[in-house]
This record gives sequence, structure tokens and C-alpha cells, in this order.
Amino acid sequence: MSLKPLSSLALGVGMASIPQPLPAEEQLALLFHLTDLPPQTGPDERPPHPPQRVAEAYRYCERIIRQHSKSFFFSTQFLPADKRRSVRAFYAFCRVTDDTVDHAVGDPARALAEWVQHARADHPASDNPVLLAWYDTRTNYGLSPTLVDELLAGMAMDLTIHRYATFADLWLYCYRVASVVGLLSMGVTGAAPGATPYAIKLGVALQMTNILRDVGEDAKRGRVYLPQEDLERFGLTSEDILNEVYDDRFRSLMRFEVGRTYRLYTESWAGVGLLPPDSRLAVAAAARIYSGILDNLVANDYDSYTKRAHLTLREKLIRLPQIWLDLQKF
Repeated sequence: MSLKPLSSLALGVGMASIPQPLPAEEQLALLFHLTDLPPQTGPDERPPHPPQRVAEAYRYCERIIRQHSKSFFFSTQFLPADKRRSVRAFYAFCRVTDDTVDHAVGDPARALAEWVQHARADHPASDNPVLLAWYDTRTNYGLSPTLVDELLAGMAMDLTIHRYATFADLWLYCYRVASVVGLLSMGVTGAAPGATPYAIKLGVALQMTNILRDVGEDAKRGRVYLPQEDLERFGLTSEDILNEVYDDRFRSLMRFEVGRTYRLYTESWAGVGLLPPDSRLAVAAAARIYSGILDNLVANDYDSYTKRAHLTLREKLIRLPQIWLDLQKF
């Protein structure tokens, strides 16, 4: 996707300008410009951490996943032990990075910049189990620093961009915070050639599901991820979302977004067959369970202001036989 070199895009007479996403390197440069911190820490020579401490760090990451993402915890149960602990450590890293912005005490830009410094460091801070497990994972599997910077740039976008003009702009955000997670996870699980486009679509579908589920929660933070072009199409504004307008216009908008997200899940499914057999069930379960959140949202008549769409453990288990049967077709 080519990014416009403009810093903002006017949406029309009387409408506010919306900052445009930047290339990852520039997005992170902007983050450090907002603080007095350098983008890199100096060389740091530390002795290797003992295996027991590394094992404890991985267990800590597992507790984070169990607490904060029951669907992801459930799905990753189907991975082999070594892949499972590494993917969970990576997800814990993503989760803590996201929380650094959303739950910062004080200046969120400085908090994220400090975290990015640690995440990029040659050696992990010994007092942070998430960074320790993440460092162990990224070095063991040789994960791409360029992709990691894309992920961090996606988190930084939440500091400066609270509106998206078009779905193409929102796609980049979804790519960075979700598709890149899939691409890096494939660095752990492995994948056949040609899997990347499918992983990108699945990541966008997963993040769009989060966005549609959390419209009300994001509005309370002053964020409207739904593209402005889509709001206009259905006669709505960002202010309507912030004011939790729930009417036929909103339901029509959500029906449109849910339909688009369902299509992304369908188009990404063939990519599951390009994964190693020992990783297919985990990814298939994640995709089908997350798409089930959309089913629940539809059943709630698209009310994402007062109801949080989710699946119970029983509803997840009920889906497993069909998921397994569908995997036999690969």
C-alpha cells in the first residue's frame, strides 16, 4: 500500500483534518520526537539469564494470556509445547505494548517510547519477564526486526490517530497491529510459500472483529476506528459514535462492516492449509472462534455499546468438531 506523503487529509468543508498513517520508520521517529528519548539505548552487555528465570518468564506470559485473552489461550492450546509458549510470549509482548498506550500513568508517548527502547535493546531488562521471554523468542526464531518495527509503529498510531478517513487507511492499522502478529507467528510455526497474503487478510479480519466488538469501549477513549467514508455512507458522524447513537443507520453501518469482515475470514481460510499440520488446528480455531464473536454481535442486533460480544467456553468447544472436519479437506 502506498502512503500519502501528506500529514493530513481534509475530508470536506467544515470537517476536521485526519492525520495520515506514516511509514513505520517515520511513525516511530515521530514517537521519539514527542519525547526527549533517543530511539536506541546504548550497548548493553549482560550475562545470559539462567534457564530457570527464562522458564519463569514464559509462565508469566502464559498467565497474561489466560487472564486477558481467553479465546487466544484456548486456540493456542492446540500448538506443540515449544511453539505454544513462544507464540504466547509474543502475544503477551503485544498485549503489554498495547496496554502501555491505553493504560499509561502520565505521558503515554513517553511510556511507549521507553517500552520501544527496551523492546529493541540487544539484551532484555532482567526485571521484566515479558521482555525476557520476548527476547528469548525473537532471538531463538530470528524474527524480523522490520516486522517488529511495523508492529510497534501500529501501537504508536494510537497516540496520534483517532480517526481513519478510508478503509485503506484503517487496513494499514489492522495490518500493523494484527496481520504482523500473524506474520511473526509464522516465523515460529513455519508456513509454506504463498501463506503471507492469507495471513494478512486473517489479521485484518481479527482486528476488524475487535474494532466492531469494541465500538463503545473505544468511543469512551475518544477513538472512532470505523472509517469516516463508511460513516458518511450511512449518514453518521464521529460525534454520533462518541454519543453512542444506536438506530437504523448505526445497525446498517455495522451490518456492512460485519459482512466485509466475514468475507475476509472466508478469503483467508485457504491459508490455514499452508501451515504445518501441527499448527493448523490452533490457527483454524482462532479464526472460527473470533468469527463467532461476529455471530454474537449480530445476535445482539449490532449493539456494541452496551453488550460485549463473546463466546462462552461451551460455545467454543461446540465449534471444534466442525473445525476439525473442515481441516481434513486440506
